[in-house]
Amino acid sequence: MWCIVVKEVGKKLIAQNKKARHDYSIEDVFECGMVLTGTEVKSLRAGRASLIDGFAMIEDGELWLHGVHIPEYTEGTWTNHTPRRNRKLLVHKDEIKRLHAKVKTGGLTLVPLSLYFKDGKAKVELAVARGKKAHDKRDALMEKQAGREIEREISRRNSGKSGRSGKYDD
Repeated sequence: MWCIVVKEVGKKLIAQNKKARHDYSIEDVFECGMVLTGTEVKSLRAGRASLIDGFAMIEDGELWLHGVHIPEYTEGTWTNHTPRRNRKLLVHKDEIKRLHAKVKTGGLTLVPLSLYFKDGKAKVELAVARGKKAHDKRDALMEKQAGREIEREISRRNSGKSGRSGKYDD
């Protein structure tokens, strides 16, 4: 009888693209695997990666991740990888066809949101996203600030503080 032993269980976050949620409105999110070399995996296990300039494209019926920076492994030799090479993503053909149809309609792009290990395997969370205009970003920021102020006022009233202090209070 065979027993499969998994070294890691659960999800270990490596890198996150926080700017993507600010610059894009996310329409759909999905997870896919990555084809990596040995030194890339070792570098990721050390927690080193950057998704800032990353995007995904469909080329010849395959999904590729471009612009993601995984720095060279410090202990690597001549077998070290190129930091910004294109990496193939592992997704079912039906999923690729569906994504291709969405992206082809225009205005949508594939943006990596996070890079993580799930049960010992490297995964990337991709989003089908639409770019925000500058005024949309400002509106979203104002809504966020207004929400914070409302929450602050509610918590202040619930704690019994009036928010005012000084000798002129009634």
